[in-house]
Amino acid sequence: MTTLSLLRHAKSSWGDSSLDDFERPLTQRGASAASKLGRFLAGEKLVPDVILCSEAVRARATVALLLPELGAPAPKVVMESALYLALPAALLERVRKLDGAERHAMIVAHNPGLHALALSLTADGERDDIAALATKFPTAALAVITFSSERWSAVKPASGRLARFVTPRTLGGGRRR
Repeated sequence: MTTLSLLRHAKSSWGDSSLDDFERPLTQRGASAASKLGRFLAGEKLVPDVILCSEAVRARATVALLLPELGAPAPKVVMESALYLALPAALLERVRKLDGAERHAMIVAHNPGLHALALSLTADGERDDIAALATKFPTAALAVITFSSERWSAVKPASGRLARFVTPRTLGGGRRR
């Protein structure tokens, strides 16, 4: 079985209009959510083997805040410029190129591509989780999708099970999503 976690970067700031979209930093709320999500991942034993991360400042900052919470051994982190605002087809193609030794991979990137990919890969799962995912994929949202195949190259639309869907709001309120 393989597991793919899709994490939208944490909340970023629009406060400095001189910054290009790529350069936007996290807000304090975003930084807090990223750390909280890292603790959740560690506590639920959902630490990935590899993290593929957009090179945008907000995505890199999200990963930097996750890592200290995950414990050792730390996942391998790969920064990739192609993940910045990538379309779902490009994200899926990248997933299919993963090494078979990596059982759990995470992508930290952006909407709308990440949300569309999560929806396209999900064939089943808890009804409430699927409904929440279909409604919105907010900043710092995490979709954990499992696949019965051992090969990443076999991942295709409607082949996964949404195992978890969490947002900062559901983590803060103690409700499972």
